[in-house]
Amino acid sequence: MAGHSKWANIKHKKGKADEKKGKEFTKIAKEITIAVKTGGSGDPEANPKLKLAIQKAKAINMPNENITRAINKGTGEGESEALEEILYEGYAPGGVAIMLSIATDNRNRTASEIRHLFAKNNGNLGESGCVAWMFKRSGLITINKNALAIDEEELMMTALDLGADDVREDEESYEIITTPEAFMEIKEGLEAQNINLEDADIVMLPQNTVEINDPETAAKIIKLIDLLEDHDDVQNVYTNMSLSDEVMEQMQ
Repeated sequence: MAGHSKWANIKHKKGKADEKKGKEFTKIAKEITIAVKTGGSGDPEANPKLKLAIQKAKAINMPNENITRAINKGTGEGESEALEEILYEGYAPGGVAIMLSIATDNRNRTASEIRHLFAKNNGNLGESGCVAWMFKRSGLITINKNALAIDEEELMMTALDLGADDVREDEESYEIITTPEAFMEIKEGLEAQNINLEDADIVMLPQNTVEINDPETAAKIIKLIDLLEDHDDVQNVYTNMSLSDEVMEQMQ
């Protein structure tokens, strides 16, 4: 069992529920459409990326008609969108690296808006490759300790037998790390054994972390992440920030 995981893909629950759900639906719909276009198929059984996107859509109770509409946009059967998937890279205050997964129909507009958000909040949108080397594309499966019916050793052996690269532990959960290629098979293997998964996705996993010990700097970073997550074209925000226990206590 590897050491405690300190990386954070910050997700804050905020705002009105309806507005939040609407944004979630829009982002997942884009993910479905792009999955169809890049995967070359509107059949989830033949397109693992689409299958995962549909599972995420159903997890937030996205209506079936919305899912079908998003698939049709990808196959060209419905109103088509010229969406493209881009990775943006930059720095937050304190030297924290940030990677953004973007889905946009207007690259120039999105770049201008994201650059403005970084600049206005003491950050810097960088050139391609400036922080990508700090992250590795990986499958990440999170299991809440309170929802786990088997013990730690059994979980670790089950995950490794299925082909996982690593199993990590923090105070509240276990994290199973996989390659992107093995992710879906391992996810479905765990579900087949009635192991309740809190979250499961392909992410950009930081290979090193920057510990922030100053509450003021931490607040600035979190504000920037919040603003980036709220942007309509930002699908996911990844960071290598690690907050010290003292800062966590102060912020809570």
